[in-house]
Amino acid sequence: MSTAIRPRRPDDAAGATRTPAAGRVDRLTWVLAVANLVAQIGIIVTGGAVRLTGSGLGCSSWPMCEPGSFTPVFHEATSIHPYIEFGNRTLTGVLSVIAVALLWAVYRREPTASRPPALRRLAWLPLAGIALQAVVGGVTVWVDLHPAIVGSHMLISLALVAVSTYVLVRLRQGDGPVVRLADGRLRALPWVLAGLAAVVVALGTVVTGSGPHSGDLDEASRYALDPLAITRMHSGSVWLFVVAVVAGAVLLGRRRDDARLDRARRVWPWLLGVVVVEGVIGYTQHFLGLPEVLVGLHMLGAGLLTVAVTFACSAFYTRRA
Repeated sequence: MSTAIRPRRPDDAAGATRTPAAGRVDRLTWVLAVANLVAQIGIIVTGGAVRLTGSGLGCSSWPMCEPGSFTPVFHEATSIHPYIEFGNRTLTGVLSVIAVALLWAVYRREPTASRPPALRRLAWLPLAGIALQAVVGGVTVWVDLHPAIVGSHMLISLALVAVSTYVLVRLRQGDGPVVRLADGRLRALPWVLAGLAAVVVALGTVVTGSGPHSGDLDEASRYALDPLAITRMHSGSVWLFVVAVVAGAVLLGRRRDDARLDRARRVWPWLLGVVVVEGVIGYTQHFLGLPEVLVGLHMLGAGLLTVAVTFACSAFYTRRA
């Protein structure tokens, strides 16, 4: 029995690239993109550990940990705080390695001849954000943990989580023009959701900047605000956000026959779940007097909420293959 040989096509030649079908992506690129997202959330958690253990000034200078020494200097009066702070700084280096590897994968593993330049520019943002965070971290030490700088440190991290999540979304899409999947009342939903989420996390950093966890036992710089009043403002913004999420669920439920919104309907239960869990943690920590463990979990929840909101908003758009 003879075996038929398929004629070799021009685009099968070595080194040739073809436009990838939407939903397909190089496995290594995908793994690195997921690792980048996990690391961006992880650095929020470790940064929270630095703050909640009072280790924010464990290293007294930057970029050195101590004057003349890149690492903590051990002596009889050394506490654990320098090692916690230095450990968090070291994780920034790990995060940088992952971001560089992701950038390499997008340029070399993905079929760059057929992927638009916008995707490659997007892959630069995590690395650029890490560099910015390193500078902001140094300024944070120089200004003795001023709450405005510490809060901006957190907000930049959440922005990097959003960007890293969108990298995953973008890798799964085609390379054609953007296509809007929603119309009518649903058209404004992703913008309202993103705007309210930004207000929620911004006010959350102000609440933290008015509370007891300054990041250092001696340098307790705080906003001159009534903690209870700013907490109520934050809570009010959260309830507005919850109303938007529930309204979105109702509107999506009324459009069950619209196949274009299938992805949004799959994402929405996850968004609802994260919102509920984060809300429970937030109220519990408030009524228990802000215990460190719950505050740390709340910071983790802020990162996961950012992921869920990014996925939810991006579900209303796609790109043609």
